[in-house]
Amino acid sequence: MLETEVLIIGSGAAGLSAALGIAGHKKVIVISKSNSTIGSTYFAQGGIAAVMDKKNDNFVSHIEDTLKVGAGLCKKEVVAKTVVQAPSIIKWLEEQGINFTKLNHSRELHLTREGGHTNRRIVHARDATGAEVQNNLLIKARNHPNITILPYHNVVDLIMLDGFDKKQCVGAYVLDIKTNHIRTIKSSFTIFATGGAGKVYLYTSNPDTSSGDGIAIGYRSGCRVANMEFIQFHPTCLYHPKAKSFLISEALRGEGAILKLTDGTRFMRKFHKMEELAPRDIVARAIDYEMKRTGGDHVLLDISHKTKAFIITHFPMIYRKCLNFGFDISKEPIPVVPAAHYTCGGLETNMHGQTSISNIYAVGECASTGMHGANRMASNSLLECFAFAKFAAKKIINTPHSPPSKKIDIPNWDESLVINSDEEVVVSHNWEELRRFMWNYVGIVRTDKRLERALRRINILQKEISEYYGNFKITHDLLELRNLALNAELIIKSALSRKESRGLHYNTDHETTKREIRDTILRKRSS
Repeated sequence: MLETEVLIIGSGAAGLSAALGIAGHKKVIVISKSNSTIGSTYFAQGGIAAVMDKKNDNFVSHIEDTLKVGAGLCKKEVVAKTVVQAPSIIKWLEEQGINFTKLNHSRELHLTREGGHTNRRIVHARDATGAEVQNNLLIKARNHPNITILPYHNVVDLIMLDGFDKKQCVGAYVLDIKTNHIRTIKSSFTIFATGGAGKVYLYTSNPDTSSGDGIAIGYRSGCRVANMEFIQFHPTCLYHPKAKSFLISEALRGEGAILKLTDGTRFMRKFHKMEELAPRDIVARAIDYEMKRTGGDHVLLDISHKTKAFIITHFPMIYRKCLNFGFDISKEPIPVVPAAHYTCGGLETNMHGQTSISNIYAVGECASTGMHGANRMASNSLLECFAFAKFAAKKIINTPHSPPSKKIDIPNWDESLVINSDEEVVVSHNWEELRRFMWNYVGIVRTDKRLERALRRINILQKEISEYYGNFKITHDLLELRNLALNAELIIKSALSRKESRGLHYNTDHETTKREIRDTILRKRSS
């Protein structure tokens, strides 16, 4: 049994920056499902949105762009508070050793532009910003005496107790993936920084760790969940049977890449005045429409009109990766398809990152802070990670508490009445079925009939998974399947409750956008 003041679940940008912000004042344990590097942060190519060119850009413009893309559901005070933090966040990251790309080898940052932004304001480290951030923050965290990182650990559930007037989280049961045993960790504060739920879909840009664990665990614990219908599909993932989930950064379009049909015809001009730099939901729907109209299985993204030197300088990782799959992007277009990319909804939080349960926090993609609304603007995600990690750290540092272990006796995990599974194939079959019907019925374009069909299917799967979970010893795969199934249920129910099309949620049975602006809130009923 372990004890800490703050338990952080997730080791990406949000989790590590929160840990580093808190560790000067309290002891921290960081839980990671993998080796602490393989997560959404590591694979982020684009960058961090920040107003750094004060001559040609300003906070008002960044705020207005974000609100416009968010389709009415952003919280303006959250957006404003986050946007003004960006320059100081970039400075802090540079102090941590992050080497951002400079302009012509000078000290001035090179800024690029992405969809939805009216100005160049994307700070980046070539085309591998996430890897640069992840590697440097991980080194800092590993070397901090007050931070303990536990790799290959997966949280089963939080330990919730009833207090005098409200529920309180006193820790978590955690699966040690290497030994397959459950450990008990006591904590005064818990922060979810677990990323999104992209693996609920058959095609996704997300890594295998993105199974929506924080959202599902938080919901089961009693936290409110908001706006889960808003799933962002990235317009351009490499179309290749062996590429799995390789993302082609929006920064290519920011630097002039053009979308074409397989016959070479441009098509974005008829969908939006910003053409290739339109918001992601519009670009993804346009590609989806053209693929269905033509019967094609992909479209093309062409940057070959730029010089080879320009491409290699700006996009070295993408150039090398595509070359490995047989595409020389300096000479030919890239075959691309949309894929599930970002979960805009999640655990509802206030301005401090607190959920509806006061000592449970959520930061990063697993949270619904009000920053993204109905559609996330490109490169606002990493900005939100760092900003809300900072807000949460400040709140926790200034909140007095008494360690739960001094007052509460927490029982160890009991698995004496369960047995080892003799049918692991059930987990893989359910996983495959879940991801396929979510792609077919709850994808880029939705209908009431498809959503209702998906709800019936998820109800059947939930019963099978619950029975399996209750009778057999827990495994890593089973935990992820259980969490993915709950995320699917939350997405479907949220989508069914929104009788309009707004932002990322497009339903052909309700194509108009209502004047009434509301969040979709779900909360587990008390048993």
